[in-house]
Amino acid sequence: MKRLEHAVESIILASRWLLVVFYLGLAVALGIYALSFVKKLYEFVMKVMILDDTDTILKVLGLIDAALVASLVVMVIISGYENFVSRFDNHDGEVHWLGTIDISSLKIKVASTIVAISSIHLLQVFLNHQQYTSEQLMWLTLIHLTFVLSALLLAYIDRLTGLSKSDKKAGVEDGPSI
Repeated sequence: MKRLEHAVESIILASRWLLVVFYLGLAVALGIYALSFVKKLYEFVMKVMILDDTDTILKVLGLIDAALVASLVVMVIISGYENFVSRFDNHDGEVHWLGTIDISSLKIKVASTIVAISSIHLLQVFLNHQQYTSEQLMWLTLIHLTFVLSALLLAYIDRLTGLSKSDKKAGVEDGPSI
């Protein structure tokens, strides 16, 4: 029976390598998104002399938005691989935060990046507010506020969890609980 248990555990542990397919797929998607970014950048450069200030700001915000999305994908790929599949070999100075983002930190970073992306999108909408109805503006604002509230709640829960863990390490039994 112990051999069967060991075999099942080995299969379950080895199944984490299936995640590599997802991370490689995200890397391919990132490459495709980079092509999309280059296209946006090229179009911006070609029209920069005829754009007014508002359109220039909108184009730059679109590029910033794309950079944030790309950064988010990279964070998910690297930290997901590190946390669930395997540690990276020592790559001195290549990525200074390698191995420092745990799942809790990743959730906070993802949530804050989503809030930043939503903020940029909302700013783009407000710069073009004449193209939207009051009801659309209200819903877009409420959706953004939902993202903000969710990020704040995730950060708060993470903080409570961190305090609880540090209290347990210090031997305090009555730390904050969730």
